[in-house]
Amino acid sequence: MSISNGKRIDFKMEAAVTAEELSDVFKKSGIRRPVDDLPRLQRMIEHADLLITAWDEQRLVGVARAVTDFSYCCYLSDLAVNKEYQKQGIGKELIRLVQEQIGDEVVLLLLSAPAAMDYYPRVGFDKVENGYIIPRNK
Repeated sequence: MSISNGKRIDFKMEAAVTAEELSDVFKKSGIRRPVDDLPRLQRMIEHADLLITAWDEQRLVGVARAVTDFSYCCYLSDLAVNKEYQKQGIGKELIRLVQEQIGDEVVLLLLSAPAAMDYYPRVGFDKVENGYIIPRNK
């Protein structure tokens, strides 16, 4: 995929990602995650069912991380794109690739940060009102 500044972005399935790289893309995307807890980020990488990444050469610039049974439901737990690369279709392509992997029988759901509430309807998500959450303690 080419982006507006002429650079090529490569999308990879299950590419090796370090906790440091994930922390960096989280920090540069604006998403709120435990960016300084590298052991926790490593567990997030290891236990994801889907990890789809976007690369500018050797630099991780976007990530979609999901937990799924590949049969009925998929939770898109992280969608993060470095702010320098946002508004160029990378997030939309990451979502498309997740959908391609899970297939038509699987619902894709997520929790949105307040600042991103306007983004998700533009890339094909419907807002739902019938959800509940038990928040994490840390």
